[in-house]
Amino acid sequence: MTKLPEALLYIDGTLRRAEGGKTYDNIGPWTGDVIGQAADASEADVDAAIAAARRAFDSTDWSTNHQERFGLLRKLYDLFVANEARLVEIARLEVGAPWVAVNRAQVASSLGGWKELLDLFPKLSWEKDFGNKETYGFASRRKAVYEAVGVVGAITPWNFPFFVNTEKVVSALLAGCTVVLKPAPDTPLAGAIFGELAAEAGFPAGVFNVITSGDPAMVGERLVHDPRVDLITFTGSTATGKRIVREGAETMKRVFLELGGKSASMVLEDTPNFAQVVAQSMLVFHAGQGCAVTSRLLVPKSRYDEAKTVLKTASSAAKRRSHIMARTKPPPAQTPFTAAMTGFGTSRR
Repeated sequence: MTKLPEALLYIDGTLRRAEGGKTYDNIGPWTGDVIGQAADASEADVDAAIAAARRAFDSTDWSTNHQERFGLLRKLYDLFVANEARLVEIARLEVGAPWVAVNRAQVASSLGGWKELLDLFPKLSWEKDFGNKETYGFASRRKAVYEAVGVVGAITPWNFPFFVNTEKVVSALLAGCTVVLKPAPDTPLAGAIFGELAAEAGFPAGVFNVITSGDPAMVGERLVHDPRVDLITFTGSTATGKRIVREGAETMKRVFLELGGKSASMVLEDTPNFAQVVAQSMLVFHAGQGCAVTSRLLVPKSRYDEAKTVLKTASSAAKRRSHIMARTKPPPAQTPFTAAMTGFGTSRR
């Protein structure tokens, strides 16, 4: 059985194990077997990460040195591209993604989105002059200066960890924030590799930190309650998002939430190719674990039984196809990366 390396913490510029060497099992969803170990952070480890991020934001020029940030994030991007095969392995074994999901939405879209952020960065303006204005005999010179928010706590899900980790971490770091990343307990290595490669890229101590934990709530709770954390960005369930808003209000946190929904696909009675449209509404890609997929199907009562028959037939066919695709590698002529770039591009969702 293939084993993945241990997922380590990355705190204050150092890759290390959790306090007391505590770990938890990294479970592979294909078989339910243990495929590796992950550092099981303590409350003291979380506190150290928050303290490092706060210190790096308050006492270094990270937030104002735009070119340093851009250079390091570009160097980190190059390291991710060079380690694409490792990312594919993690997506396959830790996330449980079949090849089609690895190609389309796991690795390549993450790298594509990262590249788009790098391409956008030089076009940003950090100051805007609105000119002078005189009011009640007083002249005012008006200028807007765009500044980083501060310390960001990034809490990410397991279903598309590379993509969501990338969009949160890279965006925040490019903006001049310092970051504590808390990946889902189910996909620790998909977060820990960010710390490993950040250390290799030479990131300043404390600017970026990664905390893994087998406890699904402890790290997130501490990030949300700690007054040293200025912003929480969270992708996950609506119930947890509501809790973050309530608890974060105590310290006046800024909160960005991407929560689960129940998007509906509506198929009308006179829809051409009714059966085909109904069949294509099936949630089969990546076991239906996508934040922008339709998860309800509305059909007229007059065609309800027909729709049920179509879905039953489509479900049986999809199961057979998924089994084949999950166990079949891409053609040798295409790497997972090139297949993804041609088949899915850099579409966000």
